[in-house]
Amino acid sequence: MKILLIGNGGREHAIAWTLSQSKHQPQLYFAQGNPGMQELGQRLDIEPTDIQGLLIFAEREAIDLTIVGPELPLSLGIVDRFQEKGLAIFGPTQAGAQLESSKAFAKALMAKAGIPTAGYRFCQTQAEALQALQDFTAPYVIKEDGLAAGKGVTIAQTMAEAEQAIANAFQKQMPVVIEEFMQGQELSILAFCDGQTILPCVAAQDYKKVGENNTGPNTGGMGAYAPVPLATPELIATVQQTVLEPALKALQAEGINYQGILYAGLMITPNWEAKVVEFNARFGDPETQVVLPLLEDDLVDLMLATVQGELHRYAATGIRFKPNQYAMTVVLTAEGYPGHYPTGTPIFFPQYLSNDVHIFHAGTKVLPDQSKVTAGGRVLNVTGVAENLTEARRKTYEIAGQIRFDGKYYRRDIAAEPAMALSR
Repeated sequence: MKILLIGNGGREHAIAWTLSQSKHQPQLYFAQGNPGMQELGQRLDIEPTDIQGLLIFAEREAIDLTIVGPELPLSLGIVDRFQEKGLAIFGPTQAGAQLESSKAFAKALMAKAGIPTAGYRFCQTQAEALQALQDFTAPYVIKEDGLAAGKGVTIAQTMAEAEQAIANAFQKQMPVVIEEFMQGQELSILAFCDGQTILPCVAAQDYKKVGENNTGPNTGGMGAYAPVPLATPELIATVQQTVLEPALKALQAEGINYQGILYAGLMITPNWEAKVVEFNARFGDPETQVVLPLLEDDLVDLMLATVQGELHRYAATGIRFKPNQYAMTVVLTAEGYPGHYPTGTPIFFPQYLSNDVHIFHAGTKVLPDQSKVTAGGRVLNVTGVAENLTEARRKTYEIAGQIRFDGKYYRRDIAAEPAMALSR
């Protein structure tokens, strides 16, 4: 079996590693992949956004399944193009990807479907946004209406900060969604969807702020852990009934055959209500780095069932995850991230790595002498797996401390206080 995986971040490295564990032993190709992935398959010099180039390669090599990691190729319609050629591809069409590429589309869909979410206003001009701001109270949530790599949200404590965030968005010619601020515990649910059936993975919790104690600006994610004690079977059943199933029905009503991952970023309020913060149209990053290492079912089988409309075969048992296992990941970043940061800094790795600790590359580059250097803001993800969260944290932070590069930064409070189940 030949599989083409598109993307080059930590999420894609985690997907590649999981695919490599499959009983199918697929031959893996990566466009473009990263240095950590080169031991798992062949890296291609094709950009993730070069849809024509990817299509030519997939047809020429008779690729059995293509998997789209990042959101940008999805929003550009890569799935539509592959499906037109009769090629199996994992991910939603351009219409389905609007759930992520347009916050206004996602909000309108939720309103139609009655899915719980924050009150909002969609503003297409700066004047309209400044006027709408008067109807909200601090803290103000300002979201750029477009792809922003997880960094297009500002939670402003003052009116002046909110006005600046609006000005910044319209400078980039992006409309905005202004939302009510929601309080509670955040939860990430990645669900496989084949257009008819939608099944959730084990819940994860992501840490988006750059600083400890959730301070500083939003990032693409600084760490995550799974499973989350907060996500009881009762709560997951509620999410299935009030979020996932209604979202699937609303997409069907729009004539969208949604196949791939539906990511629901949720706020679990103190009164146990699950409200949608955002939808994404692909695997989350860094949630994937803790969800997939816990997967018991074969990822290749699961993805093939998704693109073939056969997920109902998993409905009786649900997607299976390893019992009594926990995973935790921490993101090692370059100094200055999410602002300006240097690249080309040499990285030194520990000599010994146990089987239950994984280093997933995110922003790295390999030099001709095979040494590795930094090549992005989020450089590496260290993921530890163990029978309890305390041990998973210990393993993760032990290796995170042993990796060396100048300016290395990481949060030291990931999963320090896991979100516990709420009392009714």
